[in-house]
Amino acid sequence: MHSHLPGPDRRTPVSTYRLQLGPDLTFTDAEQALPYLDALGVTDLYLSPVLQAAPGSTHGYDVVDHTRVSDTIGGRAGLERLAAAAHARGMGVVVDVVPNHMAVPTPAWHNRALWSVLKHGPESPYANWFDVDLTEGEGMLMPVLGARIGTVLAAGELVLDHVVVPGDGGTDSHTRQPVLRYYDHLFPVRPETEDLPLAELVGRQHYRLAYWRVADEELNYRRFFDVGTLAGIRVEDAEVFDATHALLLDLFHAGVIDGFRIDHPDGLADPRGYLRRLHEATGGAWVAAEKILEEDEALPNDWPVAGTTGYDTAWRLHALQVDADGAAPLAALMHEVTGEQTTLDEVVEQAKRQIVETSLHAEIHLLTTMLADICHEDVRLRDHTFRSLQDCVVELVVAFGRYRAYVVPGEAAPPEAERVVHEAADVARSRLDPDRHDTLDLVVDLVLGREAGSAGRQGEERRADLVVRFPQVCGAVMAKGVEDTAYYRWTHLVSLCEVGGSPDRFGVGPDELHEHARRTAESWPATMTAGSTHDTKRGEDVRSRIGAVAAHPDEWATLVRHLREATAGLRPADLDGRTENLLWQTLAGTWTEAGPLEADRLAAYLVKASREQKAWTTWTAPDETREKGLVRYATDLLEHPDVVAGFIRWVDLVAPTVRRSVLATKLLQLTVPGVADVYQGTEVTGIALVDPDNRRPVDLEALATTLAALDTGRTPSGLAEEKLAVTAAALRVRREHPGAFVGEDAGYEPLPVTTARAVGFVRCDAAGPRVAVVATRLGDTPGLADASVVLPEPLPDEAWRSVLTGASADAGAAHLSDLLGSWPVALLVAEPTDRAEAGGPAAPRGGTTA
Repeated sequence: MHSHLPGPDRRTPVSTYRLQLGPDLTFTDAEQALPYLDALGVTDLYLSPVLQAAPGSTHGYDVVDHTRVSDTIGGRAGLERLAAAAHARGMGVVVDVVPNHMAVPTPAWHNRALWSVLKHGPESPYANWFDVDLTEGEGMLMPVLGARIGTVLAAGELVLDHVVVPGDGGTDSHTRQPVLRYYDHLFPVRPETEDLPLAELVGRQHYRLAYWRVADEELNYRRFFDVGTLAGIRVEDAEVFDATHALLLDLFHAGVIDGFRIDHPDGLADPRGYLRRLHEATGGAWVAAEKILEEDEALPNDWPVAGTTGYDTAWRLHALQVDADGAAPLAALMHEVTGEQTTLDEVVEQAKRQIVETSLHAEIHLLTTMLADICHEDVRLRDHTFRSLQDCVVELVVAFGRYRAYVVPGEAAPPEAERVVHEAADVARSRLDPDRHDTLDLVVDLVLGREAGSAGRQGEERRADLVVRFPQVCGAVMAKGVEDTAYYRWTHLVSLCEVGGSPDRFGVGPDELHEHARRTAESWPATMTAGSTHDTKRGEDVRSRIGAVAAHPDEWATLVRHLREATAGLRPADLDGRTENLLWQTLAGTWTEAGPLEADRLAAYLVKASREQKAWTTWTAPDETREKGLVRYATDLLEHPDVVAGFIRWVDLVAPTVRRSVLATKLLQLTVPGVADVYQGTEVTGIALVDPDNRRPVDLEALATTLAALDTGRTPSGLAEEKLAVTAAALRVRREHPGAFVGEDAGYEPLPVTTARAVGFVRCDAAGPRVAVVATRLGDTPGLADASVVLPEPLPDEAWRSVLTGASADAGAAHLSDLLGSWPVALLVAEPTDRAEAGGPAAPRGGTTA
């Protein structure tokens, strides 16, 4: 069996449908949607996290209790009913798992494990859960105060109170206990300190209450990136793994859950170790890991998973529809609007430096302190100063070109990890004073787990801790510095600035897509493919609309220049150039035939994007006056007659390009190697920006009505219905021919095409060619319809039939115009000759999962 396929008797999804559970979509709601999802062709539900989350959570990644299924979405009984109903239809259930962190909720008692640690410190039965040393210092830092502790005490804002704490009352659930109250925040009081004077009492706790700004400089627990309300847990500890996964594994072995999606494994101390433990505990369940790969990076081959969650495929499919000829004109326009001459590499470096100096300074300081302690304890290393070590850590982390290297204490660093670390060190060395080079060499040796200094100290606990902590910090700096800062500053073509994307790659050709598909089919045949996720910066259709700018760069530049001039009187004098360029492209991505995006949604997005830029306003120090000016300008644009007229013409101009991009991207995503995921609502066109905008409720009932109408033979009306028809066709073909898409024998072969403006391939099962896919790309090109594609010979007594048009096709060279008909894409199935000649069903039903 292929090493990256699920184990014996374990289910492999053929396709998944992502549901964002919450108050607006409960297990009951999901159960009611099953007939529609079944009709759409979906084989497996893919649920957002289901465990009990913090009060008011809208996403579920802030888990507070691993022993309960969320009450808000229906509890365990609701999940079991949903799973039973899905299984009765032959559908599976995949659940999102959050192993890296837990919420620090308000009040804190919602997280019973955390409450126990805050109350009892090292004596708590949960003392080893959180990634913090409770035996040193002042306990766990709780940076929740709106002012410095002295000011808060003097103002009487922190008081001793007595309340009933649910789940912490012993045998009497109504027992009141002393707590420290700061507005909505409640914290436990360490036993036998209740009668101390308040200031002394505060200082005697197992935690330190502090001003919120202290967090970035002195936070002493690992967190999710720079989010202090998500505290890292030590899932590498077998007891912690067992406790936090007992319910999920019980549901799995009870047949309720069939597979798992793992959130942010790069935050873990030992991703491979965690995934191996999960693999063993499930007997090889289908597992997709949210690993964000750089362009030249491969998923570690020793991870026992099916693959990634699909960002590596998503950016390539979008780039396939980005015309490289648009790069130079759009670069000129970017420089004109922003007034700056810079490169993406420079923007990334500046952003990462800002992050390590601000929101992640505490993490950098911790790494430096660990190194300084190692050097202090070894006489051979004592001349490496704290300042020198810190300079080297900063430069090495800033230069790191991917989320992390994978080094396990006690094991020799893999060659790939050594290469990545040394490449970063070469860049860091060029930025450091020569006097620091010896220290840099030492840091490299230590983070790679090599022997350094005195002999025999390689296996010391502190050195092992450094090997673990360094890559965790690298990942946080990469996420916050690149995706959440630089990608909001770089506005060449903002649709390329996506999670796991490669914005300096302006366009990807068919050959490169085929090579990526070949590698995937060979090594990770059951990985996930995605178009949109809850983490993408923009939905797939917004990316397609922005990408159309590259196919019409001169017309776009003319439009922007005209509208800038027409609205000059409205534009704030202090409007940031990067923000303005982002605004114009956002209008291009969200203005449809129905008009512009709602003003409140556009405003919310622009404020968030500007704060993520961290240039002229930030989350921690918002410039509300300039933000209001930006929002006012953007809102005025939506109603300005020149802007309205200009974008009406623009939407009409790019309509063919957008249609081609939307339908081709979707069909390819659903048919290239891997398990195809459909994010809720993306079976039709829609406008979705960064979260929480992309988690808005979807009217699944209305979609079911539309699909039913299409299934009766009604011609799709508009692009949204065309996308639904393509999605249903592809998902149903997958379900009818699972062996061609997932599993041991699923094959992928490129089809010869006589134009670079189209891409084609065939999916094969053990018997031979089964499904052929052709998609056009980029703008209109004279002669495209006269181009040819060569279809392979199907099996004897079989013929090719177009699922979208119903027409039959012969093997050999065929004109694209004959295959496509009125569509920009073609999906053909090899069927028995009599069925193909009869036209076959327009939308295949039935089939099973592999």
